[in-house]
Amino acid sequence: MSDETTLIIKKDTLWKYSTFLLLALLIVGGFVFFFGEKNNPTIGNVVANNPQPTVPSQPSQVTASVDDDPILGNKNAPVTIIEFSDYQCPFCRKFWTETFNQIKKDYIDTGKVKFVYRDFPLSSIHPAAEPAAEAANCVREKGGDEAYYKMHDKIFQEGNKLDGGDPITGPVRGTVQFGATELKKWAKDLGYNIDSCLDSGKYVSEVQKDLADGQAAGGQGTPYFVINGKPLSGAQPFAAFKQVIDAELAG
Repeated sequence: MSDETTLIIKKDTLWKYSTFLLLALLIVGGFVFFFGEKNNPTIGNVVANNPQPTVPSQPSQVTASVDDDPILGNKNAPVTIIEFSDYQCPFCRKFWTETFNQIKKDYIDTGKVKFVYRDFPLSSIHPAAEPAAEAANCVREKGGDEAYYKMHDKIFQEGNKLDGGDPITGPVRGTVQFGATELKKWAKDLGYNIDSCLDSGKYVSEVQKDLADGQAAGGQGTPYFVINGKPLSGAQPFAAFKQVIDAELAG
């Protein structure tokens, strides 16, 4: 075999191996990209692909007061649900979208449960949470607890819309962005002008007190619930609330 023929064979073999190696790298790279994107919390369906992490085990009983916060339902109801929540948190909106209305229908509207919303803004990751909490308190100042819960619902409805979904049913994909301008408009949509109240920072201390009380009661994230002293963390399904509520009603 001539040297020229040997060189041609070597080149052909090298080309085949190079092609095989390139193809293998492309397959591995595609595999890494696909699964890396799927598990990246900043891409795609944040809430669906990244379920709320579990928190460390909690005591079976904690202390949390209603304080002077807005009450929804019968003030003399035998069961009290206190929610420590963040208006920009997607998991809080998920609870409102998927679970809250069923609790309201079965327990709040029937006089068995009173519901109290307290603020727990995670401002380091949700910059709109604090002003949203203040805005809801500004609306309450003008229209009482009933108006507060209209604004409470409005903020979550508008969050669903910003998330590209139905205002009531979602779906909840991830964190949405809004600020004081939107909050003032949403309040005006309900018939309340809160411009000067929100700009003044009047309710900053009220919101911060809620946050401190939530932490003292064992809250480590949002949403965090205390049901007659029983802690429940995360955007749990209706069945989880039903179990605790029914046990309290039976007791």
